[in-house]
Amino acid sequence: MSEPRTTTGLWYAIFAYTFWGVVPIYLQLTRGIDGFELIGWRVIASVVVAFALVAATRGWGRLAAVLRSRRDTGSLVLAGFAVLVNWTAFFLGVLSDRVLETSLGYFLNPLVSVVLAVLFLGERLRPVQWVAVGLGALGVLVMVIGYGEVPWIGLTVAVSFGIYGLIKKRVGGSVDALSGFTIETVAALPASLVMMGVAIAANGLTVGANGAAGIWGTALLGLVTAIPLLAFASAARRISLTALAFTQYLAPIISFLFGAFVMLEPMPLERWIGFALVWASLVLVSTDLLGRHIRGHRARPRAA
Repeated sequence: MSEPRTTTGLWYAIFAYTFWGVVPIYLQLTRGIDGFELIGWRVIASVVVAFALVAATRGWGRLAAVLRSRRDTGSLVLAGFAVLVNWTAFFLGVLSDRVLETSLGYFLNPLVSVVLAVLFLGERLRPVQWVAVGLGALGVLVMVIGYGEVPWIGLTVAVSFGIYGLIKKRVGGSVDALSGFTIETVAALPASLVMMGVAIAANGLTVGANGAAGIWGTALLGLVTAIPLLAFASAARRISLTALAFTQYLAPIISFLFGAFVMLEPMPLERWIGFALVWASLVLVSTDLLGRHIRGHRARPRAA
């Protein structure tokens, strides 16, 4: 893989995860709007943005080429469902003042990716990885015991985005970022409209609950969705999973700082202990990945 291509991919990844890290701050504009209704507006706006970008870039031919592949189209439909679940859990967490739990989900995501690699790619865990997964599970258990409830928002965020990342990595070589994003958002549209309809039937239309700020914040959700997802897809095509694993810590770090020190969400001792165990597991995984990456990089010149 060429050095310029790798560097470009790394900057795409840094941009995407930094962007996702500040999304909880942006969503404060939409407070008061029903979470399920907001998801519907987000998907509608994303579909509009996707087709506008396809038209502007004359990407109809690339989109048609992807659609002719049943394998790629089916994978992207699954990715659309996975990202819809991720968005829903994330929105509900942020709008219910559980930003820290969403950050927990993204901290857990590398561990979920390791487990998914074992289940679906046939990889075998090394001893360090077993310890890391065990520490992560122990951290969640400590929070469950301390809080008396399962952090389902965080776990849903972690598993859904882990599945999404796995799918995107597998189709990244044959699907360009914009075509993939377009198919994913269209696939998510029917389910999101059902959720939106149920929410409006139960609570009425709430999109204007926060005045003009909420309306504009909702209207721009298509761009807020499209920009980091396109950057992430571009990164996944250019860099290794190792590099992605390191950059993805940016989003939960930013959202954790926002939840703990700006939103002032409660951080009792058991939550600190739980987060500390998860962070320790990430240090182990990162150290192991970095060591393997360095050894592989040194071995290539000798092999050549």
